[in-house]
Order: sequence, then structure tokens, then C-alpha cells
Amino acid sequence: MREAAAQALANLRANKLRSALTMFGVLWGMMAIVILSATGEGFRRGNEKVLLELGKNIAIVWGGRTSRQAGGQRAGRKVELTLADARALAAESGMAAVVTPELIRPSTSVKSAYNAALVRVVGVEPPYHDIRTLELESGRPLSWSDEAQAARVAVVGWDIAKQLVAARPIVGESLLLGGHRYLVVGRIRKKDQDSSYDGPDNTRIFVPFAAMLRDMPRRDTADPTALSNIIVSPHQVFVERLSEVIDRRTGRIEDIDWPLVRNLRTILARRHRFDAEDIEAISVWDTSLESLLFGRMIDRMRGFFTMVGVVTLALGGIGVMNIMLIAVKERTREIGLRKALGATSATIQRQFFLEGFALTVVSGGLGLGLALALCHLVNLAPMPARFAGMIVSAGTVATAFVVLVIVGVVSSTYPARRAARLPPVDALRFEM
Repeated sequence: MREAAAQALANLRANKLRSALTMFGVLWGMMAIVILSATGEGFRRGNEKVLLELGKNIAIVWGGRTSRQAGGQRAGRKVELTLADARALAAESGMAAVVTPELIRPSTSVKSAYNAALVRVVGVEPPYHDIRTLELESGRPLSWSDEAQAARVAVVGWDIAKQLVAARPIVGESLLLGGHRYLVVGRIRKKDQDSSYDGPDNTRIFVPFAAMLRDMPRRDTADPTALSNIIVSPHQVFVERLSEVIDRRTGRIEDIDWPLVRNLRTILARRHRFDAEDIEAISVWDTSLESLLFGRMIDRMRGFFTMVGVVTLALGGIGVMNIMLIAVKERTREIGLRKALGATSATIQRQFFLEGFALTVVSGGLGLGLALALCHLVNLAPMPARFAGMIVSAGTVATAFVVLVIVGVVSSTYPARRAARLPPVDALRFEM
């Protein structure tokens, strides 16, 4: 075997230009598999990160106006969500893992010892931190103790903190917020948020919901417990069921019947006496559907990219097979002479197989190395929000290697068997 391998390499070196050109096809195919798969993975992770900045698998619910008569009530009636609605959803909806109220007051004056601004102040409960991805750069999050005491503490967004105190630490600073003195206990990390429903989190200040309800309630309604929104995070099992619904869909995305939305509408319709089919009465923005659709799109894109790479590598393998068939024809007399001197068909087949396989695997290995180097160089540059860089996973490398071996075996076997089957007498008489 060692002798056959050495002879195979010697024959490849004897035809350097032809071998190099043949190797380029396989090299390029291998690079295509790795680079295109890495690009698809980068887009997938980038999109997941951007969607997570708003909140992973959440539904934002806010009130609207009825468009139908129901329960003895006229159409056009305003539906105001209240704290009691949030508590009812938490108690009655078996699909909701977390339900938290949200109270927003826009254009609220805030003053620090260094600067002043107008900001959106948001009253939230502690679970809001997790489901809305409010990760802290410094300090601590709001706690249930803060909520129970209606403590005047605040967590500030990255941009508003910079505006109020510049480069100074803001944790521990005192802010005059809506005429009340609040202590800053945390600062949110800078969020690369490209979607929101009432302004980016970087420019918000978050306080305990109870303190917000006491100090800065809504002034545009008679109900002192009126909310701006209700945020709902479903149990993961129901998100997986939505994934199955999307896989089975045959119509438009807009026509998908998402059980969570129907469940929320049913509960609120009973409480506010409107038709549960009245989509104008309340609005629901479900990010679960958006996340799953993005995931499906990226998965299909990655599959397409991988298929393009596999086809390119297969074309390179066809090139190897073509060159090896030419080599068999050129060396027909050599094959006849070796057989006349006692070489077996297995020996001839092994030699030509090793030549083709070595040509494929060496060029594929070079292509893999170049692809990894190129991905590393690209990752050194700044990346856009929805692209996490060229991510080469172990699965991608394993897939590329398996495809390479299959192509190498297939492209080398036929020429090798053809060489081994040449009759010695006919081979010796052969003239080019």
C-alpha cells in the first residue's frame, strides 16, 4: 500500500498543471460548502440575536376599539386594559407562562445632578427583565421587594444614562423623575434593537410597577389601574405547537390560527363584553410567529447554500473522474506491461484509486483550510446587526468531510476499475 501511494503521488507530480487544475475544482467546491453554510449560520444567529433584543416569544397586548356590536354594547367602544385584566390572564390562561403589566408615561421630565431630559418612564414587574431581555451592564434589576414596597428605585437605559451623567457611573445617582426622587440601582447594557412598540429600551427608564401606579398613573382615563400594555410569554410547548402549525400551513401566513392569540382574545372578550372575533377590539403583536418564520427562512437559505456547495463539489469530482479516465487511456501500455510482468488487477485498481482519491482529498483539505482562514478574516471586520459573522459549526465541517470522501470514492472507483479490467495483450498493442 505504501508503494502504491508513493507511485500515485509521483504520477500526480509528473502532471503538475493538469493535477493543479483538477484540484482547483474540488478545492472550490469544498470552499463553497463551508463558506455558504457559515454565511447561513451567521444570518441565523444574527437574526436570533436581534429578535431576542425585543423579547423572545412574547405577545404584546393593547386595547383598541370595538368594530362590532356585542353584549348589548355599541360598536366603536374603547377597550381599556387594566391591572385586573393582567391578573385574569395570568389566572385563566393555561398557555401563558408569564403575564406582566406595563405602564408607560411618555415625555416625563427627569433631572440628574448634571443634566435634564424628557424620557419614557415604564412601570414594570420583575419578570419583565427576563422576557424583554433587559440585561444589565451594572447594578441590579428591579426585585419583588421593590415592588412590594413601591420603592422609588430605577433601572435606566444605556443612552439615557449617557445623556444624564455622561461617562460617570450612574448606579447610585439620584434622579428627580416626574417630580419624585428616585435612586438608580441598575443600568441596561446597550441594546442593538431594531424593532420596538413604543421606543427603544436604550432611551427608557424602568421603575417598579407599584411605584409607577402611585406616582405617575395614566391621566387620560378614569380608571387608576389602567395599563398601556400587557406582556405575555407563552409556555415553550405551545411555541413548539405553533411551529407544527406553520409546517402544515397551506395558505397565507396571516391566516394562521395561533391558539395563544385566540385564548387571550377569548378571556378579554368575556371581561369587556366584546366579540372574541373582533380583531379591532384588542391588538396582539406576537413575536413567536415572527421568530419562527425567520427561523424557517434562514433554515431554507442554509439548506440552499449547502446544496449549492455540494453540487459544486460534485462537479469537481466529475472533473477528477474525467482526468483519471484520460490518465488510464494515456497509460494503457504501461498497464499492459505491468500486468505482463505479474501485477494483479487488484494492484492496478488500487494504484489508480489512490491517485484519484489523493487528488480529491488533498484538494478538499486545502479548500477546507482556505475556507476556515477566509471566515476568520471576515470575522475580524465589524458586522451588521443581523449578521453574526461566518460561523463554521462542527456539523458543517463533518458534512463537508463526508461529502468529500463520497465524491473521492465515487470519482476514483470507476476509472480504477476500468484500468484494472484492461486485458494485458490488448493494452500492449494499444497505440495513442
